[in-house]
Order: sequence, then structure tokens, then C-alpha cells
Amino acid sequence: MIRADSLRRTFNHKLAIDGITFEVEAGEVFGFLGPNGAGKTTTIRILTGQLRPTSGSAWIDGHDVVTGRAKIKPLIGVVFEHQNLYERMSAWENLTFFASLYGVPNARVHEVLEHVDLIDSARAKIKTFSNGMKQRLLVARALLSRPKVLFLDEPTRGLDPASARVVRQTIRDLGDEGTTVFLTTHYMEEADQLCRRVAFICDGRLVALDTPRALKLLHGKRQLDVLLADGKRETLSLEDPAAADKLAGWVGGGQLLTAHTQEATLEEVFIRLTGRGLS
Repeated sequence: MIRADSLRRTFNHKLAIDGITFEVEAGEVFGFLGPNGAGKTTTIRILTGQLRPTSGSAWIDGHDVVTGRAKIKPLIGVVFEHQNLYERMSAWENLTFFASLYGVPNARVHEVLEHVDLIDSARAKIKTFSNGMKQRLLVARALLSRPKVLFLDEPTRGLDPASARVVRQTIRDLGDEGTTVFLTTHYMEEADQLCRRVAFICDGRLVALDTPRALKLLHGKRQLDVLLADGKRETLSLEDPAAADKLAGWVGGGQLLTAHTQEATLEEVFIRLTGRGLS
């Protein structure tokens, strides 16, 4: 559904993205992760036809994002971090206005408001909305035309836990329904929960692309943290052939109280591969 081939973009001779190549399958929730300034938003702007690449190519559902820009517009929905809503209008008025632009019936407005749990606030003015409610309304607006591909740029950043939970559940539902979701987020745990695969971008280059589980297993340590009856804590490496005998001895001697597997977090893997955090 999304394909990028050697995408490169410079601004005043400075590289923003440096020859990145990847593909996203139809119906996949795909995480595109990196620190500020890594090239995430530039990549989205190219893929959505808002910015021309300096070199390389990209396609959405087989349409070139430069020469086929008019064809990809009806196929995509975009939610950027900046909240561009009409504050003096109600949620219903905001969405019916955009529905008229898309040629979408008002029945669809009701559907998307229900989808993001805002139907009870449909007639309220946007200026009375919390930050989380505004963000959910932006997601609803992007869904009006039933896009094949939804681009979400930091959709839960700064949201309260309840609003973030609604947005995350919406993303899960969209993936289950077959919508392709291209997600950038600073929250690695969020990406781990939602994404089938993730790509790490740093300084404009892709440094990893795989499933969260595969990345954690490949770059993390497989170990077991054990609490014994005498209060001692032990750490067993699951790569150690003697670990099984030690564990069996503790179990047989009635010494084992608890045992918990420990694997690297996705954020730890990212820092290990890039040498940088997400902020």
C-alpha cells in the first residue's frame, strides 16, 4: 500500500532524509519512530504529496506521490500534530463542513463521531473541548472519506490517559478493519502495543525495520529474575545452559517464590541502535 524507494530530501543543502527504502502492507499498522528532527514529518509530507523528494520515488496504492498526487488525495487521511479546527463551530459543524467538501453524507459524520467517542459532544463548540477531545475530532475528520491509508503524526502526544486510550483503540480497530495506518509516535510502548512492524529513523536514515518482538529478541537480553525464599534475588541468563538446572534445583528445594522473564523494551533497543533517546 505504501512504497518508498531511496527517498532523499534536502533543505538548504542539509539532508533531512537520506535514501530511505521501505514498504507497508495493506491493513498494516506501521510505526515510524525516531527523535525530533529525525525526518519523520518530512517523510509523511512526501508520502502525502505535500513535499517533493529531492530524489527517489514513493507510491501510495500504486500511484506515484508526485505525478499521481491527484489520485492519492482521495485514498489518504492525515492527522498532523498541529490542531487546525474551527474553534467557534461545533464538532458536528466542523465535520459536516468537511463532509460537504468530500461529498460524504452526514450519516458518515455520526459514524465517525461515535468511532472516537464524541457523539455526546457533537453540538458543543470546539473552543470548549479539551486537547484530547480536539485530537479525537481530528482523527474523526481524517476518517470521513474512509481512507485506505491513514497517516497519524504523534496522535496521542500530550493527551490525558483517557483520550489517549480512545485514540489507541481507534487505531487498533482501523487496523482490524483493513485500513493501513502509518504512525509516528514518541511513545515506544504505544508502538509496541499497536504496530505490526516498526522502522527506526535517526538522522534521516533507517537503522532498523522489523516486528517489535523480533527487534527486542535480537537486540535485548533474554533473562529471568528470580526471588528466593531467603530473600535473595538472582538473575539467570536464558542463554546459559546451566540456567535450567539452577531453576530446577530451586523449584525442587522449595526455594523459588517468584520468577519473571525480562526482555529489552523497544525504547532500550532504539537507544542501543541509535545512541539517542526519543526526545
